[in-house]
Amino acid sequence: MMAMLVLAYTLNFVDRQIIGILAEPIKADLKLTDAELGWMGGTAFALFYTALAIPLAMLADRKDRSWIIAIGLALWSAATAACGLAANFWQLFAARMSVGIGEAAGVAPAYSLITDYYPPQRRARALAIFSLGIPLGGAAGVLFGGLIAARIDWRYAFLIIGLLGVLFAPLFKFIVRDPGHGRSEEGPRVAAPALGLVFRTIASKPAFWLLSFGAGTASLVSYGLAFWIPSILARSYGLDLTERSLLFAAILLIGGATGIWLGGVAGDRLGNAHPRGYALVPAVAFAITLPAYLLAFSTQTLWLSSLLFLVPGALGLMWIGPVVTAITRLVPPEMRATAAALYLFILNLIGLGLGSTVIGAISDALTVRFGDEALRYSAMATTSLYALAALLMWLASRRLSRDLEPSLSPA
Repeated sequence: MMAMLVLAYTLNFVDRQIIGILAEPIKADLKLTDAELGWMGGTAFALFYTALAIPLAMLADRKDRSWIIAIGLALWSAATAACGLAANFWQLFAARMSVGIGEAAGVAPAYSLITDYYPPQRRARALAIFSLGIPLGGAAGVLFGGLIAARIDWRYAFLIIGLLGVLFAPLFKFIVRDPGHGRSEEGPRVAAPALGLVFRTIASKPAFWLLSFGAGTASLVSYGLAFWIPSILARSYGLDLTERSLLFAAILLIGGATGIWLGGVAGDRLGNAHPRGYALVPAVAFAITLPAYLLAFSTQTLWLSSLLFLVPGALGLMWIGPVVTAITRLVPPEMRATAAALYLFILNLIGLGLGSTVIGAISDALTVRFGDEALRYSAMATTSLYALAALLMWLASRRLSRDLEPSLSPA
C-alpha cells in the first residue's frame, strides 16, 4: 500500500513540477513573459486544486479512498498529457487547471489512509516515507521532462509522462485497499461529521492555523524556487536544457529525500517526547534555510553553488512529516481527511497559488535594471519569507499541547 501511494505521489509531483524545467522552451515557443510563466507554474494549478480538495476530502471521510485517489490519478495524468497539445497561453492555462482538478483527489485521502495503517508514534516517519514522492517526483519530472524536451520537444514530455500516469491508475486501484476509517485508533468508530463541525473543531485550535500558515509561507518560497531554479541555471550560469535537468534533478533528489526523512525521524522522536516537537523541528529548519539559500544564490561558482543548494533543499522540506502528523492529531479520526484538506487549502493557496507568480512578477520588474540576473535577485528577495515561517512554527509549538485531541495526546 505504501509503495503504491509513494508511486502515485511521485507521479503527482512529476505532473505538478515538470513545467518548471520546461519553462524556457515554453516561453520561447508561446512567447510568454516571466509573469505569465509564473501563472502556469502555480496559480493555474492552484485555482481548482484548492477549491475541490475540501469536498473531495469530505467524500474520502465517507467512501473508499482508494477509488478516489485512482480516479484523480487518471484525471490529472490525462490533463498533463493535454498540456502537450496547447497552442497558446490560455490553452495551457486551462490544461494546468485541469491537472489541479485531478490532483485535488490525491493528497488528503492518502494522508487519511496512512493514519489508518500506522499508529501515532510511527506516523511522522510513515508520512515522511509517503512524502518522498515530492523529491522523487520533482527529480523525475525535471530529469525526464528535460531530457525528452532536449531530444524531441517539450510537448512530448507532457504527453509521454501524462500517458504513463493514465496507465498506472488501474494498477493502483487493483493493489490498494481501504482498511476502513479509524482502524489504528481505539474506541468505537464514528460517522464522518458535517463540514461545519470540522471547521468549528479546528477554529478553536490556534495550532492548526499557525501550522497551516507557517507551512504555506514556506511553501510559497519552495514551490516558487522549484519552478524557477532551472531558469536561473540557464540565465545566470548558462547551462543548456540537458545540463540543468541533470543538475537540478540531483539537487531535488538528494537534498529533498534527505530532508524529508530526517524531518520524519526527528518529528517522531521529539513529538513523542512532547507535542511541541512537531512544530519546533520546522521552526529551527526554516531559521537555517534562509541564510543557506542566500549564500547559495550569492555564490558565482557553479559547482560550489550546486553543493550549497543541497543544504536548504533538505532543510526546507523537513517540516512535512512533523506538521502533517500534528494536523492529524488535532482532530478525531473521522475528521482527518477533511481537516487535512483544509490545511492543504491554506498551504496550496499560498504556496502554489503565489510562489512562482510572485517570483516571476518581481523578476519582470527588475529585468530592465538587472537583465538576466533579475530572476536570481527575485528569488533571493523571496527567501526572506522563511523568517516569517519560522516565527509561525515557533508560535504553534507553544499551543500544540493544549490543542491536541485528548484521546490522541501522549500518556
